[in-house]
Amino acid sequence: MRRYLTFLGDCFRLSLVGDWRYHAWMTALTGVALGGLYAYCHQLVHGLVTTGMTDQVSWGMYIANFTYLVGLAAAAAMLVIPVYVYRNLHLHDVVIFGELLAVSVILMCLLFVTVDLGRPDRFHHLLLRFNFPMSMLTWDVIALNGYLLLNLHICGYLIYCAYCGRKPTRAFYIPFVFVAIAWAVSIHTVTAFLYVGLGGRPFWNSAIIAPRFLASAFAAGPAFIILTLQVVRHFTRHKVSNNALFTLRRIVQVALLINVFLLLCEVFTEFYADTRHVASAQYLFLGLHGHHALVPWIWTAVAMNLVATTLFMLPASRALNTLNVACVLTIVAIWIEKGMGLIIPAFVPSPLGEIVEYQPTLHETLICLGIWAFGLLVYTILVRVSVPVLAGDVTYARRRSTHPRADAAGPAAHGAAALNNAPTP
Repeated sequence: MRRYLTFLGDCFRLSLVGDWRYHAWMTALTGVALGGLYAYCHQLVHGLVTTGMTDQVSWGMYIANFTYLVGLAAAAAMLVIPVYVYRNLHLHDVVIFGELLAVSVILMCLLFVTVDLGRPDRFHHLLLRFNFPMSMLTWDVIALNGYLLLNLHICGYLIYCAYCGRKPTRAFYIPFVFVAIAWAVSIHTVTAFLYVGLGGRPFWNSAIIAPRFLASAFAAGPAFIILTLQVVRHFTRHKVSNNALFTLRRIVQVALLINVFLLLCEVFTEFYADTRHVASAQYLFLGLHGHHALVPWIWTAVAMNLVATTLFMLPASRALNTLNVACVLTIVAIWIEKGMGLIIPAFVPSPLGEIVEYQPTLHETLICLGIWAFGLLVYTILVRVSVPVLAGDVTYARRRSTHPRADAAGPAAHGAAALNNAPTP
């Protein structure tokens, strides 16, 4: 227990060590997160009237971001599968960053669900009145929290073993890795079933929604990790090979092709049949009765998807600059497609035929930015702590050699000196 407390103390102190760029980045994220907290306090006092949601459009930016982030969390499996199933050695040293991303993103998902509740103080009703197994919402609560616990255990155990300088016992984490792979698919599938199961929203009543969710998740997630790995390689001494980046590139390439194909299938099904259920799709892509707020959004997403897919197919995407552009286009396009392009149109028109457009308010936007900033803050801290520990620059043996009395003095004694050899990002 003393060693574990020492580990936690070193991790805390390590998160405070860095040059001016690190502190500027952390200060900026903290400021945005506090701004979001202030906006949420205002919402907590006055209610959801401070948002752009109405009786007709009851889900907005909060659930749109939640849907996108669930996919980003599931994408950690796209690092785990090649490493532990196919023994891909190129990704072995970077798989931990996918797991850390999953932890940060699931925390953001839970926050977005919380701020979407009109009465968060009654959240315990959800836990005490589980309608299991009929309620998809109950399944989603189990899936999200279970996936968070799985990734916390895997990451925490591997990093703690590196800190102690011992080889991880496979029985303590390999079974959890394979459970997490199946769980990663399940969290996004269950989220898709939340929408598909709502019979009053025909825009979502399609069996293709779950495969589309998975395809887009396995494109946006690895694309985000590609950018993260380059930041880690540039600002730390952690070695990330180009082979690892190009392996992820191939994953994004295939996932994007599948995502575009499924999108075309969905558009064909909606417009070719020309049934009464086409109204929401028509509002999204062409506008409906003079209302066309989402038309620029979805066509921007389609254009970005096509450009990104083309770039990934070309040999030019092996150049890192081109690869980064393609990754950014992929991340933004899928955020629009799975956010504004999926959630809002299902409510327009309403089952009664009303057309009420949705426009997020300033408070809503600030809360969303605050949660994103908090998630990036957590992810930055996790990566900042993990890199020097996994590299062997911060270990329990080094601390004891530097301060032999550290055990007797307690985990707080002489903490800063034990981190002198840690690399500065």
